Amino acid sequence: MASSSSAVLAPFAAIGRVIIAMFAAVGRVALFAGRTFVRAAAPPYYPARLLEQLAHIGWFSLPVVGLTAIFTGAALAQQIFTAGSRFSAQSTVPAVVVIGMVRELGPVLVGLMVAGRVSSAMAAEIGTMRVTEQLDALATLRTDAYRYLIAPRLVAAVIALPLMVLAANAIGIFGGWLLAVQKLGFNSAHYLAISRRYLAWDDFQMAMVKAGVFGFLLALMGCYHGYHTAGGAAGVGNATRNAVVSAFMLILASNFLITASVFG
Repeated sequence: MASSSSAVLAPFAAIGRVIIAMFAAVGRVALFAGRTFVRAAAPPYYPARLLEQLAHIGWFSLPVVGLTAIFTGAALAQQIFTAGSRFSAQSTVPAVVVIGMVRELGPVLVGLMVAGRVSSAMAAEIGTMRVTEQLDALATLRTDAYRYLIAPRLVAAVIALPLMVLAANAIGIFGGWLLAVQKLGFNSAHYLAISRRYLAWDDFQMAMVKAGVFGFLLALMGCYHGYHTAGGAAGVGNATRNAVVSAFMLILASNFLITASVFG
């Protein structure tokens, strides 16, 4: 009798373990973020480290972000034109391209591209410092790793991502305009006039909110997994993979939550 009841409850026990582990992981990440905020609020500050991370996260990611944005804008214009031609709605191309890029595609694509480039680099760098005991050496020198390594990365990502999203939106809209004018037969002045007419200030606000949240999440995942690396070179590889996967998942989930809360 006891064995049969255990067999019945086994699937529920497995589901419970997964849920408990998930909430425990969320709690550990929240404590890590809270500890970083508390310690970063007090001096000493490291502005040189902040500028270094701004260059690494923002400036050096611009080529990848720019190429992604211009091809996405052009492809979006082509797809909207092809689909709209089925019911004589080709004139919607400028409005859909500008709204789609600013509200959704620009922030999400920038977040994912930067997460793939930056979160992995953060996890690998901090993870290597962990397994080679450089973090222990910082503690010996009375240097707080949260202030020196983690806080500059979080702040730089929150600052850099909105600026990169602005650039990506402009480049993506340019890509859609270029294809529409050169291939689809749109008048340039008319295309730009429709784009300006349908682009509202709320669109920019949503893009900036999403960009700031995405920047915080991708930097947090890179630093968290790197800081808790264990197991030598294999551990660094696992931390890098986990940082990118978790950053991707959190960016997509938070994008849905922000969009649903605004439009809901």
